[in-house]
Amino acid sequence: MTVPLHEDRRSLHERIAADLRDEIMGGDLAPGAKLPSTTQLKDRFGASNATIQKAIQLLKEEELVVGRAGAAVTVRENRQRTVRPASSLDPAGPGEPYPWLAELAKLGADPRSTLLDVGEVRPPADVAAALGLADGEHAQFRSQVLSIDGEPAELVTSYYPLAIARGTPLAERRKIKGGTPTLLAELGHPPRLGVDRVSARVPTQEEYRLLRLPGDLPVLRTLRVVYGDDRRPVEVTVMVKAGHLYELRYEFAPEA
Repeated sequence: MTVPLHEDRRSLHERIAADLRDEIMGGDLAPGAKLPSTTQLKDRFGASNATIQKAIQLLKEEELVVGRAGAAVTVRENRQRTVRPASSLDPAGPGEPYPWLAELAKLGADPRSTLLDVGEVRPPADVAAALGLADGEHAQFRSQVLSIDGEPAELVTSYYPLAIARGTPLAERRKIKGGTPTLLAELGHPPRLGVDRVSARVPTQEEYRLLRLPGDLPVLRTLRVVYGDDRRPVEVTVMVKAGHLYELRYEFAPEA
């Protein structure tokens, strides 16, 4: 049986950018490598000079390549960052920074977190279900934006049962030293298990604005449920990052 071809209705420069983006993210065009010349790209894609320049401009806006008019365009050195989600569940030691910040600092980056808001809200339906909340029940939330070298990298919103959060630093409008895994352990709710559900989505207006996204590329949305003792949910976090700049790395071994 022949599968009918689906027509690609994107404009030609968007299709060209998509193919080059895939080669950049897959490593065929390595960090620091020059893009093929305009002449080579024109021959390869059967496109005009103007169309090729529009495609390259898209990649520049997405921060995948750098270059000036008349000069060689090269792939950015940090075109894509690999994130190890499991490491963010590790509690920090006494006086140590949040592991996410410490890990990036070791790589020579300048990571920072900016607290956006703290309060009690009726959470989204998937968050409420993960926390086991009754219909209309509220939860404590904390939202922040994480940045790397001055550029927004991830929007993080965490939710907690009020029975756990009220009267604790989780409800205070200030940063939590060492991160929430450390605080939860101190409060008697040490994280025992984290379960991630990852999906690609079109960004919301808020995500587009806070992450300074360049266009209509999808974002990676992770819904993480953290369980304490007796598999009781103690934290649900929604993490959103630009899909074209990050990959998630999970490590697991087959069961014996």
